[in-house]
This record gives sequence, C-alpha cells and structure tokens, in this order.
Amino acid sequence: MEKSRPLWDNPLQFVFACISYAVGLGNVWRFPYLCQMYGGGGFLIPYFIMLIAEGMPLLYLELAVGQRMRQGSIGAWKIISPYLCGVGVASVIVSFFLSMYYNVINAWAFWYLFHSFQDPLPWATCPLNSNRTGYEEECEKTSSTQYFWYRQTLNISPSLEASGSVQWEQALCLTLAWLVVYLCILRGTESTGKVVYVTASLPYCVLIIYLIRGLTLHGAVNGLVYMFTPKHAPALPIWFLQLEQLSNPKTWISAATQIFFSLGLGFGSLIAFASYNEPTNNCERHAIIVSLINSTTSIFASIVTFSIYGFKATFNYESCINKVILLLLNAFDLEEGSLTADNLNEMKDYLMATHPQEYAQLLPQLKNCSLEAELDTAVQGTGLAFIVYSEAIKNMEVPQLYSILYFVMLLMLGIGSMLGNTAAILTPLTDSRVIATRFPKEVISGIVCFINCVIGLIFTMEAGNYWFDIFNDYAATLSLLLIVLVETIAVCYIYGIRRFEKDLYTMIGRKPNWYWKIMWAFASPLLIISLFIFYLTDYILTGTLQYQAWDAAQGQLVTKDYPSYALAVIGLLVAASTMCIPLGALVTFIRKRLKRERVSTVA
Repeated sequence: MEKSRPLWDNPLQFVFACISYAVGLGNVWRFPYLCQMYGGGGFLIPYFIMLIAEGMPLLYLELAVGQRMRQGSIGAWKIISPYLCGVGVASVIVSFFLSMYYNVINAWAFWYLFHSFQDPLPWATCPLNSNRTGYEEECEKTSSTQYFWYRQTLNISPSLEASGSVQWEQALCLTLAWLVVYLCILRGTESTGKVVYVTASLPYCVLIIYLIRGLTLHGAVNGLVYMFTPKHAPALPIWFLQLEQLSNPKTWISAATQIFFSLGLGFGSLIAFASYNEPTNNCERHAIIVSLINSTTSIFASIVTFSIYGFKATFNYESCINKVILLLLNAFDLEEGSLTADNLNEMKDYLMATHPQEYAQLLPQLKNCSLEAELDTAVQGTGLAFIVYSEAIKNMEVPQLYSILYFVMLLMLGIGSMLGNTAAILTPLTDSRVIATRFPKEVISGIVCFINCVIGLIFTMEAGNYWFDIFNDYAATLSLLLIVLVETIAVCYIYGIRRFEKDLYTMIGRKPNWYWKIMWAFASPLLIISLFIFYLTDYILTGTLQYQAWDAAQGQLVTKDYPSYALAVIGLLVAASTMCIPLGALVTFIRKRLKRERVSTVA
C-alpha cells in the first residue's frame, strides 16, 4: 500500500502546497485589523512569541504525524491509538463545514472580478432611482461601495428571519467557484501539485505591484504611521503605550488565535499534504519555512493594506474638507482662495463670532472632518476585502486594472485554501478501502464538491450573509482548539514522546531538540487550554449572541439578537465535531469489549 500511495513530484511542491493553504484571506483581512486594534507595531512582539511557542511546534507535529503515518487525519490518529479515531472524524467534519461556506468568498470574488471590466466601475457611483431624478435613496444614506456590496451583491435581507430567495447570479458564481476547485483537485496530488505553483506565487506578485502603487499614493504614509504607532493617549510616551498593550491579555489571546487559525492547524489538511511526502522528507525544516513565510506575508500584506488604507482615509478627509470649504464660501460669499485647509478652523471661529445667526443655521450641514477618525474605523473580514479596498480602488488611476489584479489575488488565496480544505476531506475518503475500491478518485472528488455546492446555496440567499457569519464565527473555533489539544496530548502522552522521537530520527536523521519537546509537552498544550477557557468564558459572559444586520432605511448595520433556531444551529455546529472525539473513543471501547466477550464465550 505504501508504494502505491501518490507522492508530490518534489519537496518544493509540498512546500508550495502548504504555503498556498496557510497563506490565505486571513493574512490580508484579519492580521492588519489586529495590528490596528492592539498597538500597531507593538502587536508583532506577542505575535512572534506565539509563533515560536505555538505555531511552529504544532505545525511541525502535524506534518510529522502525516508523513510518518502516511494516512489522512482519520487513519493517522487511528494508528496512534484506535480510541483517537474520533479526532480524525472531527477534523473532517470541521473541514466540511469550512468548505461549505469558504468557497462563497471565491464566488463573491468572481462576481467582483466580472464587474471590474466595466468603465466606470459599478461601485464608483450610486445608481439612479427608477424615475431617474436622483440617486437611489439607500445608496445616498450610505456609500456607493457599501450599496454595491449589501444591495447589488448580497441583496441582503433586513434580518436572519427574512431568509428570502436564492440569488441566481451568486448561485452561478458559486457553481463556477466549485467547478474551478473540482478541476484543481481532479487527480489528487497530480493536479493539485501543478496548481499550487500558481496559487502560492501569484498573490505575492500582486502584493508587490500593490506595494509599489500603494507607497506612491497620496496619504499612504498616514496609513503606515498609523499602523506602527500605538493608539490612544498621544500625550504618553510610545514605550509606555507599548507596555500597556503588552499587559493586555486580549493582545496575547488575539496573537495566539491569529497564529493558530492562520496556519490552518487541526483541520487535517496539513496531515493530508504531509502523507504524500517521501518518508525521509525533512518536515522539520519545512515546518519552519512555512510558518515564517506565513507570518512574514501577514506583515507584508499589512504594509500594503495600510498604505491603501491611508490613501482612502486621506482622500475621504480631503473630500470632506473641500465640501466644508465650498459650503462656507457659498454661504458667506467669501473670496475664492480665502479659505484653505490650513486656516479652516480659524475662519470657522471668525465666522461664528461675526455671523452667529447665519453660522448657527449652517452648523448642521458642517461635517467635523478628521483624518484620525477616518483611520480609526477598524474593519476586518469581508468589510475590508470587498468594501474598503473597493472604495480605495475606485479613486485610483486606471481603477479597472487594479480591481482585476486585486480580485484575481483574492481568488488565488481563496482557491489555495480550498485545495487544503478539500484535501482534508478527500484524503481520508480515498484512504478507505471500502470507498476507494468502489469509486474512482474523480467521482469521489465530484461527489464532495457537488454536495458542498448544493448546501452552499444557503449562503446565496438574501439572508445568506448572516448564515455565513454564523459558520465563520462558530463552526471551527472551539472545535479546532479541542482537536489540536487532543492531538498534542495524544502524541506526547499516549503515543509517547520518546517513541515519536525515534520516528523523527528515522525520517529526518536526527531527534528533536529540547525546544520542540518542551513546546509539545508543556507550552503548547497550556496555551491551547488558555485559549479554550478564554473562548468559553467569552461566550458565557456575552449572554445572548448577537449579529450585525443591514438596515436599508438607515443605510448602516444594526445589532440584533439571534433567533432561537439560529442558536440551535450554532450549538449543533459546535457539537457535531467536538462530540466525535468522545463518541469515537466510546464506540472503540464498546467494540473491543464485545470482541473480548465473544472470544471468552468461544473459549
């Protein structure tokens, strides 16, 4: 069986597959947000500490397990101990949940990519109303980019209860996204191995182009300074603010969480990829390379993001200033050029003192323009990817070009992650003799993609974005922490750290040093337990779970409580995977007990 197992063409192909999987959308839309929230450049200190204490050791552990056992997640953990079969099943279920909703992001990227060929871009201005006498009322109350996202892309309902119908345009984009994924995984490592060269390298080419363009944009420096400077209390010294953020437990929790989920630990994808390695592949070196590239990419993407973010904030700030100046010039019949951005505040005070009544009438129309306020609007997730970037792109020269490049990059990042997600599901299925002998690999891949695509149509409904948020927030968080905790304990204390040392010596020619052993046996499990307790406590203290719903009348998001059936779905999402671990152990125990009883009866 070992000889017939497919292999990567070369070690570089495996590294590219891991990079393509690990470097995903979270590097672009989550890490910059965390830098913004937790002290700018000071966030890098806990981030790299968590990388050393948690990221590298756990990545190495999963790669080593996959390479040694040469099985997918179910088979690998079953070899370590029959009682751990539920760990692999839990990983497959979590990956299935992730695949169901994650490919919707690729569908949205396709939608925006197709619209990027229009001139002007469809999100550049508000559309006219039905009478063609003005702009759409909803768009006027928000912005053209938000209107395009919430109304023309999602056609979002006012609440989760108003589910609405399937949006056929989004359904077609989702079908296309799944067709592309299917073609990429059609022949297993043979086809995936070729695709990862593109999905891993092309995003870096686009990021470099965006970096060069971003740094030359007006206001880019404002964004970069904002990124690396600690927030709040500007009167205090920078070193004091850095220490203040480092003493905040949430800073460390966020750093550990970002490392954990960015590397894709616990899904079974890394174990699946490593199982196609040569038995003597140096997985230690590859674990270090992949984790460092992943973290460096996050910082690189943040520099690009904040240069774009600075341009967008500066553009909005200057537009606001110009509108105020124009309003004052017309209202008080001032000379052209008498009002500038530099003397605006002084002139406001002067006009208020000399024309108090006229100024008081005009005051409601005078916006309080602030560059800091523009930069302070922290955004992550789809809001950053599809609204903030779109708003910045529309104000660039040749916006169609930069829009096409950006959404092609999103597609490459999304498809690269999907290759890992589907590998986590398909590898245990193709490892199963019962399934593999009855169906060819292409049919198994097709069935998995078809089922995911059909279920994924839920996310193309008018309330689909709310269900997307539910799956994104709750389908994997607690489950993955429990899975990786059990994995670490299983290798160190059930399989045995000394036995694992011998396996590593057989594979790479040397035993792991004290750093790896201390991290595996003590530091990493304690960190995971801390994260697990934090999330449980956070859920309990939160009380009634809430979500952000789009209010078309106000043109903004409003907070609403989840209905009871949504809470039930959240509970099922968490239980479906976590309960596999004890149930797997229980079923194995009962089977062994019954087997012993049958043997004793025969004897």
